[in-house]
This record gives sequence, C-alpha cells and structure tokens, in this order.
Amino acid sequence: MSKYYMGIDQGTTGTTVLVLDEEWNCLSRGYKEHTQHFPQPGWVEHDPMEIWEKILESIDMAAKEADINMEEVTCIGLDNQGETVVLWDNVTGVPVYNAIVWQDKRTAREADVIGEKHGDMIREKTGLVVDAYFSATKIRWIIDHVPGVKKKIEARRINAGTLDTWMIWKMTHGKVFVTDQSTASRTMLFNVHTGEWDQEILDILGIPRSILPEIRDSAEVYGYTDPLDFFGAGIPISGSVVDQQAALFGQACFEPGTVKTTYGTGCFMLMNTGDKPIYSANGLLTTVGWGLDQGHMTFALDGGIYIAGAAVQWLRDKLRIIEHAKDTEAMAESVEDTGGVFFVPAFSGLAAPHWDQYARGTMVGVTGGTTREHIVRATLESMAYQVKDNLDVMIGDSGIEIEVMRVDGGASVNEFLMQFQADILGIPVDVPEITETTALGAAYLAAYGVGEFKSLNDIKGKWRLRKRYEPSMDEKTRKKLLDKWHKAVERAKDWEEN
Repeated sequence: MSKYYMGIDQGTTGTTVLVLDEEWNCLSRGYKEHTQHFPQPGWVEHDPMEIWEKILESIDMAAKEADINMEEVTCIGLDNQGETVVLWDNVTGVPVYNAIVWQDKRTAREADVIGEKHGDMIREKTGLVVDAYFSATKIRWIIDHVPGVKKKIEARRINAGTLDTWMIWKMTHGKVFVTDQSTASRTMLFNVHTGEWDQEILDILGIPRSILPEIRDSAEVYGYTDPLDFFGAGIPISGSVVDQQAALFGQACFEPGTVKTTYGTGCFMLMNTGDKPIYSANGLLTTVGWGLDQGHMTFALDGGIYIAGAAVQWLRDKLRIIEHAKDTEAMAESVEDTGGVFFVPAFSGLAAPHWDQYARGTMVGVTGGTTREHIVRATLESMAYQVKDNLDVMIGDSGIEIEVMRVDGGASVNEFLMQFQADILGIPVDVPEITETTALGAAYLAAYGVGEFKSLNDIKGKWRLRKRYEPSMDEKTRKKLLDKWHKAVERAKDWEEN
C-alpha cells in the first residue's frame, strides 16, 4: 500500500498544502489566500475562522489534485506564522478577537516600557529582544482591551495560542491544546534554558499560565484529526513547528553552521547553532530550531526581515506598477541597474539587525529619469541587501564562516534575485528541487514523529539541488552598492514619532 505525507504551511498571506509520496516527490500543492485586515495604521489582523476555512479548502485542493483519499494520508505535519496569536472561548470555539499578526505594531510603546525595565532579563531567558513583534504583548492587549475576556479567563474559558495551537485544537475538535518548543520560543514567554513557560515573565506581563497550551516536542503524535471536522478521517498529527524552523528542517540544515534563507512575506535567515543557545551582540535573535526525542532542543540564530515578498505585493496591489509577481524578473533584467534608486521597505519598522520599530519605508535616489523598472529592480535588490546585512552579523556572532546559503520560498524562483543575492553575498546560493520547504519540513517532522524516519540522516539524503548560483560581482562594485544601501537605511530609521 502506498504511503502519502501531508505538510501544511499556514503562512501570513495564505495556506499551502503539499502531498508527498513515499519517495518524497511532491504530488500536489493546494493554496488559498486569506484576507489581510488593517483596522488602523500599524495594525494587522487575520480572521481565525477564515484561516480555518482556507486550511480545509487548500487541503481538499491538494488531495484532489493528488487523487488520493484522506484516509490514505499516513500523517500530517504543520507549521505556522510564528508570533501571530489568537484567543478563543474554549466552550464555543469562537475567537474573542481577530488574530493579531506578527507585523502588528499596536503594542510598540508598551514593549518599549517593558524593555527599559526588564529587557536584559527577558533577553537572557528567552533569547529575544523585547518587541511588539512577539506574541506576549499581543496577548496582553487582547486581555486589556476586549470586553469580557478577563471574566472568561476567571471561568477558565479562554485559550491563548499561536496559530499552530489553534489549528491542532480545531483539527482535533477541541481535544488537544498544545504548542511545540520552537513556536513557544517566539512568544517572549518561553524560557529556552528550562523548556517551560517562564513564571517571572508571565507575572510581569499579567498573563495567566492557565490560558497557555502544553509545550511538546516538534515531532510526536499530539492526537488525531476528528472525522467530524476533517473529511471523515482520523489521521495522526505528528509534527508541528514554527514556519522558519520548518524551512531549516526542510532544507536538512542539521549541522551547526548550516544556513537557510526563506523568501516569503518577510525574509528569514536561520543558522543551526547546535544544542546550546548562542547570543548575538548585534541584533540577531536566539531561538529554538526544534525539539525532538523527549525535549532535546536544537537552537538557531535568527535574522528576520519584516518585508520581502510583501513589498512585491505592494507594487502589485497598491502602486499597481506590476500585474503579477512573476513579472518582476523580466522587468528587473530590462534595466542595467536601479538608476541610483534604493528602496528600504520598512513598512512596519526594521527587524534584525537594526530593531527600529519606528523606521518607515523610504525610497531615495529618485530622479526624473526613474522608471517603474528601476523601482521594481530596487525592490528585489532590497531583499538581497537585507539578507547580506544579516549574514554578516551571523558570521561575526557565531564565528563560523558560511560557505553556501540554501534558499527557498516564493522568490527563490526569481532568477534575477537569486543571482543578485549570490553576487552581493559573495558565496554560492543553492535552490532545492522542492522550494516549498516550510511545508516539506513540517511533513518531514510528522514522518519522524510516527517513526517513518529513524534518524535525521535518513532525511538528509532526501534533499536535492535544483540550481546553484555562483557569485560573479567584483568586490569593488559590491562595496559601493552596500555603502549606498546603508546610507539609505539610515535615512529610513526613527521616522515615526516614538
């Protein structure tokens, strides 16, 4: 009997589902976008019920395209957006408020106050800088601002969780309330040394431990899909991990010093640092890669970029200077350079290594001769420059020289961007055969969780290279471009009133 594995990537703009066969070939892909809500400047929300509907639709699409029955799926793994958080009534199953998205900045000032008083302690315990990016201040905001939530907490009717917790709770008809170590490490409430929620931080933020999920390994059987809610099938849910760590796993970056970068709505570079957390002096985050085999955690350094693919979406949906994201490759290649234009897409501040919540999007070097092609090229180049900044810091903080970077995500199919990325990094860039490595990593973890893989070496042999981009830019040109980029970044900083 054939075996099929399913990976669900619940991302910021949509949900991707892959069905893979027993040789780990991708048989099908389902994808559905969900709505982005912007109720006020700097606020970003999702409707958790809509996300649940889109998850089911994308699963159905992938299963039909692969021509399989749901009962044939061996196991399901999932990954999630990370810091996006939802609180819901655990009796009715109805969210008390929209999910507050990782990009949301409504709690920036509260985060500043917490950081001034407790920043060093929180950094030491969680590996994170205090920032509105993470889940903790979002949870507190919902408790403080949504009527009736405090009473429901007293009645033990509130569950709070990142979207992995919401998905698993929904898939199991409310029977399982869990998260894994990697996603917990994105909340600013998880102690990376003890592997538990940290009571001191919970007390400072006024978040009751009772509303938080149980922390489990990234690969184990959490429960089974409920046939009532899930296509009539009871399938093991046996892998769960935050999205960027899923991609690190899907890229088989299992040794310390191996690096991947995922180009999605944002852009995220992770380096495996082994079984001990390494702290960055230069703005990178210390995070949990995954937890396996009864709590054994692998750690990573994380360089996050808030806006990457979202800038291309902005060109398409707001400026309307492109029709499709795929048009950007030919447009960028149609001009020799950007005509001196540099674009810093700090729509919601700058993440690593700058951590400026008050930076805003800035375009400099615009002249009367600037064309839409120049703007498109500058947008693509901005992704590569931000990745370069993070890699330089990662090398400096870890003391490990990086010989090659593995890449994935939507923009990794853009040949102009990948070549420019190799050029500006000065090292090769490797694109795998399956670029949807977040969903792939989730599926790998699920298979590990049910014993289909006996070791990480079994998974490593599944990774296959599609194309390597070798750098061809000379050092003088690289330095000149980077100097201009850094001047542009300085002009974007500290724009909003803080």
